[in-house]
Amino acid sequence: MTLLLSRSELESLLVPAACLEALRRGFTAAEDGTVPRRVVAKVPGQGTATALLPGVVEDIPAYTVKVNAKFPGSRPALRGVVCLHDLGTGELLALLDSATVTAWRTGLAAALGTHALARPAADTVAVIGAGAQAELVMRGLAELRPVRGLTVCDLDADRAAAFAERHGERLGARASVAADPRDAVRGAGIVVVATWARRPLLHAADVAPGTHVTSLGADEPGKAELAADLLEGARVVVDDVPLAVEMGVLAGAGLDVKHAAGTLRDLLLGEVPGRVKDGEVTVYAPVGLPWQDLALSWTAYRAARAAGTGRETDFLA
Repeated sequence: MTLLLSRSELESLLVPAACLEALRRGFTAAEDGTVPRRVVAKVPGQGTATALLPGVVEDIPAYTVKVNAKFPGSRPALRGVVCLHDLGTGELLALLDSATVTAWRTGLAAALGTHALARPAADTVAVIGAGAQAELVMRGLAELRPVRGLTVCDLDADRAAAFAERHGERLGARASVAADPRDAVRGAGIVVVATWARRPLLHAADVAPGTHVTSLGADEPGKAELAADLLEGARVVVDDVPLAVEMGVLAGAGLDVKHAAGTLRDLLLGEVPGRVKDGEVTVYAPVGLPWQDLALSWTAYRAARAAGTGRETDFLA
């Protein structure tokens, strides 16, 4: 039997602290030599079809295949499914809403990277792009460090105001809205950018010394949030160096492998240093890896089985 898990069911099952721990274990697990594939194909109109496979993590007896439709003009912009399969038999254990899984794994993995690279005393955050991924970054950061100030910028002023009010109240933080990305980041110790931008929103002159920037939008060819001059002067950490050069933040800025200091896995394992100097600018810019879908999906699947949540169907009937 295959378990079907919708967005509302996943939201009721997932807990940030447990998901952060699952992602941390995934980042520090031994690599098994499996080569993940990320396939992005344009479809007629404004959308793309994306597939990530296989998602594999040491000690999890399952794997994932994720298929997404990404249409920036739609709400939600991301629609699809994560297929969770038994690693030994291939049985389809569950189908999960991919928008929810993607937001949780992207946002919480970004929170881990942000916390690891930002100055320990940094407690003011600027958010550019008040969508689902930034939502989860803020929820993850709240588990990892205090946040006392929040500024939000979004093309939709009402959405920015709602985001600022919601998180400001939850965190007990001063919260405000800015109309321009450069105004939003002024005075922020941590900057989170999660947009569909096709040209840089921030340049080196916009970011103060010592700032940490997490950029989530540059996850396929043609997307760019940070200018080359900002990246060239920063310590840049990614989740996968070849992907960053092929379709991620380095590709968007026309830079190459020498501009990456390493990966978040390297950082969490102590194989590369994080922030070297208090005054340097650091950047975490992931593309997103298939195993992260598995880490979140397996966590949700086990929680659903324990709680008796979800609907079952037999696709072989």
